[in-house]
Amino acid sequence: MKASYLTKRMLSAVVIMLAVATIVFFAMRVIPSDPAQVVLGTYATEEALQAFRREMGLDQPLWRQYLDFIGNLVQGDLGRSMITNRPIAEQIWALFPYTFNLAISSTIIGAFIGIPLGVWAAIRKNTAIDYVSRIVALAGFSFPAFYLGVVLLLVFSVELGWFPVIHQVRSGTISEHLHKLVLPALSLGLIQASYVTRLTRSSMLEALNEDYVRTAFAKGLKPRTVHFKHVLKNIMIPVVTAIGLYTGTILGGAILTETVFNRRGLGKLLVGAISLRDYNLIQSGLLVFAFIVVIVNLLVDLTYSLFDPRVKYE
Repeated sequence: MKASYLTKRMLSAVVIMLAVATIVFFAMRVIPSDPAQVVLGTYATEEALQAFRREMGLDQPLWRQYLDFIGNLVQGDLGRSMITNRPIAEQIWALFPYTFNLAISSTIIGAFIGIPLGVWAAIRKNTAIDYVSRIVALAGFSFPAFYLGVVLLLVFSVELGWFPVIHQVRSGTISEHLHKLVLPALSLGLIQASYVTRLTRSSMLEALNEDYVRTAFAKGLKPRTVHFKHVLKNIMIPVVTAIGLYTGTILGGAILTETVFNRRGLGKLLVGAISLRDYNLIQSGLLVFAFIVVIVNLLVDLTYSLFDPRVKYE
């Protein structure tokens, strides 16, 4: 991999993050309400309102607020919460591991279920397994993450008692953490599996009609070798790309999933910030989510050569 290509991709990621930060900043400023009035209440005195605006920098011109925001962002300073006055970066880093574990676990579940099921459905086209996989994938599209989470809670926690109803993860052993992670990860991973299944199946069916597949069979290669060593490897680029693009959906689903399961994480933090109208925390939370999506897609882009040696980074 050439350093020039990596440099260009990193610069493009920086430009994207700057654009996202700009959009988020001005979007928060066009909300028709006064943050000082919202935080201090309707009975706050004018002196208290002015003091709050000075403390938060809201008394400065908009262009000055923007430059201060970008300057602090470059230094890794996300500001302070309007409600608790705690550093936002401290709150986010404390909760980031919980959301990261949820996102990684659900992605692994989606890939490990969706890819084999899609391959199997394509190989057994128009058979019972193909019809079942398509029905399951369609059902996955139809179920919102929060609804599936409620169903999993009712079945496996309330009725069967296999998992706890409250999924707080403040302390405990690794096995306890994993035990509490199963249902939230399944609620997101099963929905992702439906997307991956459909994409894998369609890509596999298209690839099976290529000339290199007929050539491989003509050489006497076993079907398993052709399907998994040749065809599957060639279709992995669109599948991996889709998994990377789905990161944004996973993070969006984490907001609802963490709320349904009463689980700590960035999603629940953002929901709390929205309910309290903590504009600084909302702004920073959205930026962190956008940063994760950009980084994941950059990493996905850099893995293409692992699946197709013809991909050159120039």
